[in-house]
Amino acid sequence: MPSQHQGLRGSLTSYGDAEFALFLRKAFIKGAGYGDDALDRPVIGIVDTESGFNPCHGNVPQLIQAIERGVMLAGGLPVSFPTISIHESFAHPTSMFLRNLMAMDTEEMLKALPVDAVVLIGGCDKTVPAQLMGAASAGKPAIQLVTGSMLTGSHRGRTVGACTDCRAFWGRYRAEEIDADEIAEVNGRLVGSVGTCSVAGTASTMAAVSEALGVALPGSATPPAVTADRMRVAEATGTRAVGLAEEGLTLDRILTPAAFDNAFRILLAMGGSTNALVHLAAVAGRCGYRLDLDAFDALGRETPVLVDLKPSGDHYMEDLHRAGGIPRLMLELRGQLDPTALTVTGRTLGEELDDAPAPFAQDVIRPRDNPIHNGGSIAVLHGNLAPGGAIIKQSAATPALLEHRGRAVVFEDAADLAERIDRDDLDVDASDVLVLRNIGPVGFPGMPEAGYIPIPRKLAKAGVKDIVRISDGRMSGTAAGTIVLHSSPEAAVGGPLALVRTGDTIALSVGRRSLVLEVDDAELARRAAGAAPPRPRPERGYAKLYVDEVTQAEEGCDFRFLQAVDTRASVPSRAGSA
Repeated sequence: MPSQHQGLRGSLTSYGDAEFALFLRKAFIKGAGYGDDALDRPVIGIVDTESGFNPCHGNVPQLIQAIERGVMLAGGLPVSFPTISIHESFAHPTSMFLRNLMAMDTEEMLKALPVDAVVLIGGCDKTVPAQLMGAASAGKPAIQLVTGSMLTGSHRGRTVGACTDCRAFWGRYRAEEIDADEIAEVNGRLVGSVGTCSVAGTASTMAAVSEALGVALPGSATPPAVTADRMRVAEATGTRAVGLAEEGLTLDRILTPAAFDNAFRILLAMGGSTNALVHLAAVAGRCGYRLDLDAFDALGRETPVLVDLKPSGDHYMEDLHRAGGIPRLMLELRGQLDPTALTVTGRTLGEELDDAPAPFAQDVIRPRDNPIHNGGSIAVLHGNLAPGGAIIKQSAATPALLEHRGRAVVFEDAADLAERIDRDDLDVDASDVLVLRNIGPVGFPGMPEAGYIPIPRKLAKAGVKDIVRISDGRMSGTAAGTIVLHSSPEAAVGGPLALVRTGDTIALSVGRRSLVLEVDDAELARRAAGAAPPRPRPERGYAKLYVDEVTQAEEGCDFRFLQAVDTRASVPSRAGSA
């Protein structure tokens, strides 16, 4: 196959004279010490997302060194460049608000720079989806490399890790089961090293999803951040990037309906983050594919949860890696995956699985006849409270609450929640349904992970561990509970969540996939007619762009003008299991 690379001739600056543009470009880069031999090779860009405010990416300098080694061993020229870096805990008002900005940054830099292929280094939550969104739109060969999970810590003889255990210990502290001294001690034990959360949070889920999509090397999702395995994966990723440049293998040939079907299947089987559904919808939308929530629910009904990983199970990412990682999970699910999907290796998923390491005895990845949870980790709900759909992570919920009818206790927004949730005079009991609105894509803006509404302090102190909660926001993949999320359309754009009043009755039935406000249509119409005018929206800057253009959760919360112009198909494709 003839070489597809352009090297420094790619993406030339517009001076009206292409040869002069190349002459000038070479003159400047030679000032950095490059020789002609180096400049004639395929140029492999490396997206550098190191940031002092992103400890999940604390190993990026070492990853870049390993990638550069792999690129040079394969005869390419590695060149790193920075983009925005986002950390979940260091982004105001929420990292989701900045995801689309990072996607735009990534896309425009890939288009602007003379790279024949690019290695995308992502990790904390929104960085990987932002990179895949941008790269899908940029149209250049790309390969994903995740930073890897942190090591676990230990507290008083018990293994702990961010951030499921963060939430569990904080809940115990709010319930006054542990004191201020112990919570301070826990704070220094939860994060054992740099790297992403060590449970099935969004970062770990997107790592697994990237491997399932075929945009990352087989076996690359699970090696922890500070291990030799992670560095070897980085080196191999650099080497393969040169192959992508030579072959011209662009992401549009990999991100097919078959690839998305496989990714949805792995998301469900690992009990992954609900956020990944939003991110996959956004990446799919860049490729011209629309998320079909009902097809996703059908896929879930036939996909058991097989990975014993927090919060649905008990283990951590380093345990999943030792158990064989995503290739081992794929082997267990092989009959339900599409083997024809092309991967970034240039081979099909079926070919890669033929060469996957043989299974061995372990207790993290269950056989299909002994699942952690049967019937879908994520269920899709419909009803007059969610005409556009809502979701619930039923594998991490309290089984007794999955069929529930209770009185609504409404919080108008995040500020109202913060002001009232811990008051002793809050009128609430364990049978009620907490409703939090105006935390959707437009309403906040940015759709924060505030959907994990805390148990009211008075109930927590009484020993209540779970209660039904509903919002138009998101929840961290590290969280657990009977929590309905992404109610669409959101309250801020006129969705029915805006019409709920404290004292109304809400019926949740996960078995029937329904979410119903038991108020007659005539009363709801009266409430809608008397609704308060919309809240003021931002008038300038990125915040204005965000609220003016962001879509709802089922479309990925992407900007409308960044989605593909034409819809080619819907995903998942409703393919049944073998």
